Amino acid sequence: MIQQPLKRRYSLNKNKYLLPPEVDRLRRILGDFEEKDARNSFVISLALRTGGRAQEILNLQVSDLNSYDKSVFIRGLKGSNDREIPLEAKFFARLQAYVLKFELQHLIFPISYQRLFQIWQLYRPVPKKFHSLRHTFAIELYQKTKDLRLVQVALGHRNITNTMVYADYVYSQQELRKLILNDL
Repeated sequence: MIQQPLKRRYSLNKNKYLLPPEVDRLRRILGDFEEKDARNSFVISLALRTGGRAQEILNLQVSDLNSYDKSVFIRGLKGSNDREIPLEAKFFARLQAYVLKFELQHLIFPISYQRLFQIWQLYRPVPKKFHSLRHTFAIELYQKTKDLRLVQVALGHRNITNTMVYADYVYSQQELRKLILNDL
């Protein structure tokens, strides 16, 4: 009998998400360019605020904006679930104003994946991947709520095992800090 190699579990490290000072820097950059470069700052802000994958953000349509709930509907990719993510009222209003100003009919961000990559290269506070925004969203949500099921729903994961990486990482980092720093 041939043994199959064990599938390694995905693990997080500080190169895969933005650290709090890096998030703060990115938010300042986005705020500075919100008026001058609305589309590009919105595409990155929306990824950071929703945890959407790059292609999920690029697939967003004007009809995915829900004015009543101030939310955005994200169609899941890679076998993930669709989800509706609430947005801060002020941000939602600015996003709607952007859509109206440019008279967008279908796609909110009618750009290619390659163009999104170029935009990220210009805006990113540190040399990390665009996907780091998704991990950052998940870690921040878990730290705020300690609700793994909520993070699973927000990311569209069908299997909670995929979401557990965030709880494991946050827990291990917090516990290590407590043990090491309190014993010294």
